[in-house]
Amino acid sequence: MFVCCYLLRRNIQIMGCSSSRTIVEGKKEKIRRPKTWKHPQPISRAELTQMREEFWDTAPHYGGKKEIWDALRAAAEEEDLSLAQTIIESAGVIVQNTDLTICYDEKGSKYELPKYVLRDPSNLIRTK
Repeated sequence: MFVCCYLLRRNIQIMGCSSSRTIVEGKKEKIRRPKTWKHPQPISRAELTQMREEFWDTAPHYGGKKEIWDALRAAAEEEDLSLAQTIIESAGVIVQNTDLTICYDEKGSKYELPKYVLRDPSNLIRTK
């Protein structure tokens, strides 16, 4: 509730009812992939996978509900954005940034996702 009141004071509307709400300036938007990003050095698929696993293994220890973390992971790993949107909506996640980098649950707990769990870097080493 604190998050909702804070955001309403900043003239940001929360769209939706009991399902997922996307926080935007007056309209509901669909989730999207984050913008292309570049790791400081070229990184292999194995290294990226390890980084992602470490994040998902430790994220619930920083707060929030395990069910929300699980839904965020499922949505982040889903290639089909419409299915990812459905996962987010069914979990009741409040999406602040449409690229899923900042989300909230209904009790106001904040969930921050790094881009490396949401999209591959542009300098990913591709093996044949």
